[in-house]
Amino acid sequence: NGAICVQPCSPSFHGETSFVCEDRKWHMLSDACASLDVQSLFQVRMLEHPFGGGGKLGHGKPGDGAKHFGAGNQSCQADFACIIPDILSSPAIPGNIADIVKLLKKISLLLSENVTRGKMQSYSRIANHILNSSIISNWAFVKDKNTGSILLDSVNSFAGKLLLRNGSESIQEPFIATKGYSIHRNTSGKSFDFSMEFNSTGNITGHVVILEEELLRLPRASKAISVAFPTLGAVLEPHQLDPPFVNGMVLSVSFPEELQNILLTFEKLNKLEQAGAQCVGWHWAERRWDPKACEVLAHNVTSVVCVCAHRRRTYRSFSILMAPAVPRGSVLDYITRVGLGLSVFSLVLCLVIEAVVWHHVTKTEITYMRHFCLVNIAASLLVADVLFILAAIVHNTVLNYQLCVAATFFLHFFYLALFFWMFTLGLLILYGLLFIFFKITRSVFLAAAFSIGYGCPLIISILTVAITEPKNGYLRSGACWLNWYETKALLALVVPALSIIVMNLIVVLVVVVKTGRSSIGEGCKSQDLSSMIRVSKNVALLTPLLGLTWGFGLATIIDSRSLAFHIVFALLNAFQGFFILLFGTLLDRK
Repeated sequence: NGAICVQPCSPSFHGETSFVCEDRKWHMLSDACASLDVQSLFQVRMLEHPFGGGGKLGHGKPGDGAKHFGAGNQSCQADFACIIPDILSSPAIPGNIADIVKLLKKISLLLSENVTRGKMQSYSRIANHILNSSIISNWAFVKDKNTGSILLDSVNSFAGKLLLRNGSESIQEPFIATKGYSIHRNTSGKSFDFSMEFNSTGNITGHVVILEEELLRLPRASKAISVAFPTLGAVLEPHQLDPPFVNGMVLSVSFPEELQNILLTFEKLNKLEQAGAQCVGWHWAERRWDPKACEVLAHNVTSVVCVCAHRRRTYRSFSILMAPAVPRGSVLDYITRVGLGLSVFSLVLCLVIEAVVWHHVTKTEITYMRHFCLVNIAASLLVADVLFILAAIVHNTVLNYQLCVAATFFLHFFYLALFFWMFTLGLLILYGLLFIFFKITRSVFLAAAFSIGYGCPLIISILTVAITEPKNGYLRSGACWLNWYETKALLALVVPALSIIVMNLIVVLVVVVKTGRSSIGEGCKSQDLSSMIRVSKNVALLTPLLGLTWGFGLATIIDSRSLAFHIVFALLNAFQGFFILLFGTLLDRK
């Protein structure tokens, strides 16, 4: 009808343009352009079917495609197959390769809920297009050298959410294959067998085997997913001085962490070489091949058998407490290890000091109530930190399901108790500031404080385990902690914690207003400075005591993949015990 959308051929628009025609017709001058903008293509195709009917469309922005996708045409929503023909018809040149990898990453982040067979087939067809052996040399001209690693991470993330029909699934493309099985402790050993095309001259094979003795470690039914890439090894560019030559396919596995060892057999690409083989694993955080991940079990001219092990970690990131998922990283482990150790020592010292000076600092009702809250905050955090360490040890060494449930229950209870005692302290501060002439007796305070500090956490903890455990949805896979993806049990900590943080933030604002009011209108710079110092000191003192730093946990919930958010959260909160000792005890003049 005359309305046509065209993409300028200028390189400056590459990867950035998106547009919508009001009559929902579009045209891409792919023959005239050096590169097809796949992200814009994704945007336009999704907007062709808004809510499955007519109506005028607004203009989109780059990267909006996924947002519109969820409400779009039902067939697209089910498996996004509507964009496949256009992507497969685009040439796999370097610019397109980079854009397709960005698209796959976006899909794995935003559209990975309920990955059906149809979704996985469409995803595999897109990935297969840029992994074809005939165009693999084009990867050498892709600007971002991390593109291969990003592709591997994205495929792993998406395939890990694959739903298994009747206990198994198999999706095969020439240059990427995905297989999955339901596994539990009573099944016999499982084997994933791959035979895939490498080039026009022949195929290459790979095998993944889970031994029967390993399956006995599983506490409950789970799933195992494996993905094979015959050509990906050629495009993974490790950050190391002497990168090894990948002489076989890349086998990716997504297994329960209870499985300690798996066997992988690789057929060699180059069978003429007599040099020794080395088994390695991809270290995704450092983007390099890690020789410590696997060992050579057997080796001959044509193939290599490797045994690969999960590297067990006694400590997990402290940010797992409020995050749906935690990125792996040695920095997080180190912060958690140091922070928890220092916090436990500081809290023990805090309680000892409180016991020694108790009679000297609790002579009035209000000071008694304040120190009573402080002691219970310190005691709750101390027990919770110790349980955090024990829960990691239980999961990594004992692997007992009942012990893991018990550890999670008490860990949940004591972290809730920490928050509710911080809430009690906030209410006490408000009482001291706003209700000067209203007195409460010690017995009434103790009854109310114990009801809030321990009663509420007990009710929430019991309800959480009673509702989710019968459906096997209390624990998350890979840690002794509350489930997120299946039952959202983690909300039983997150919702009360964030609500209390908001209330305590209001308390701090009231304190700031009250303590800063004396200098208003007096016009004296020295008094203004004194007031600012007093306000700043009060905020610094109250922040750890009222748990305001835990508010940063919201960032780890919104973006659980961001390593920076997890590091900041761990730094602020793994050291909370030390801050309580410093600001609650050592800086107290009495």
